[in-house]
Amino acid sequence: MFSRLLKDFQGDVVAIPGRLIALVFFILIFLIPLFTQDPYILRTLIFTNIFVIFAVSWDFISGYTGQINFGHAFFFGVAAYTAALLNKHLNFEPWLTIPIGAIVATLAGVLMCLPALRLRGPYLSLVTLAFPLILLGIIKAFPDFTGGEHGITGLARLSESRTTDYYIIVLVMTISVFMMWKLTDAKSALVRTGIILHAIREDEIAARATGINTIRYKLLAFIIGGFFAGVAGGLYTHFMRIAGPSTLDMLLSFQAIIWTVFGGIVSIYGAVVGVYFLYPLMEILRVVPQIRFLIFAAIVIAILLFMPEGVAVWIRDKLERECPRCKLSNVSWRRECRACSAPLY
Repeated sequence: MFSRLLKDFQGDVVAIPGRLIALVFFILIFLIPLFTQDPYILRTLIFTNIFVIFAVSWDFISGYTGQINFGHAFFFGVAAYTAALLNKHLNFEPWLTIPIGAIVATLAGVLMCLPALRLRGPYLSLVTLAFPLILLGIIKAFPDFTGGEHGITGLARLSESRTTDYYIIVLVMTISVFMMWKLTDAKSALVRTGIILHAIREDEIAARATGINTIRYKLLAFIIGGFFAGVAGGLYTHFMRIAGPSTLDMLLSFQAIIWTVFGGIVSIYGAVVGVYFLYPLMEILRVVPQIRFLIFAAIVIAILLFMPEGVAVWIRDKLERECPRCKLSNVSWRRECRACSAPLY
């Protein structure tokens, strides 16, 4: 049994550069607190990991079904306010408010998906853009209950130390990313949602003609994406100890798009790379606040000009080559496929 698992590990992870790099990356982020306990560094990395979950959930909905969602902060904000209200008014602990907030965000995903069943393209994008604005209006209409423009403050902490906060959020991020990656893996023999979502994105009419219930899978994408965006929102509000209108900000929705496109849309790991590169970069650029956004925009534009598929996808294509016969990934310097011996060049 152990030898079989080891063989599968060597064939599915070690032999594929992209997966090996991902494995090393996730091991290293768990080791970071062993090398530094600096509060600012841990705080930056905590936010980075929260936004990784958020960006990957956007890629799950929009990248894999082609339903461009401009209002993704709606899920984030719904979960943040739900967790805050439950903690403030009912004294629920974070371990309970965060999953409840994510479930409420899932229900919100169903609500947002209803127009998606009828609309496509820019019409769908504009409708999703309206949802955070509607919720913002409701929040400001009941300031005694929601805190209005000041938000809900004084919430319970995730834990008593920043290091523990870091490990909690990194663990949740790792599990969340792995689950969404597995659900979108078109080559998975166990979960078939990946190949179906790919088919819907490429040609929804053709997918429907083959017997795929596209409405069901589009609804499923919004539910799953909404749930994980809600997890990110709940973690954020308890780490910050405040839930305010900023959790529904339009800029937050567009940041998820920028992070994902920068790293590589329709890849899951692209969103991880995008957030880990761009969010710390914005923190570093605080030393030049006058031209901070100008430098950020220049870097993003330059990368997208020379790497239009995204940084992570560009690097993967340099390191890996797909076998034309069996479609198995190989290291780029191999001449023959490691499985079927077909020529790779």
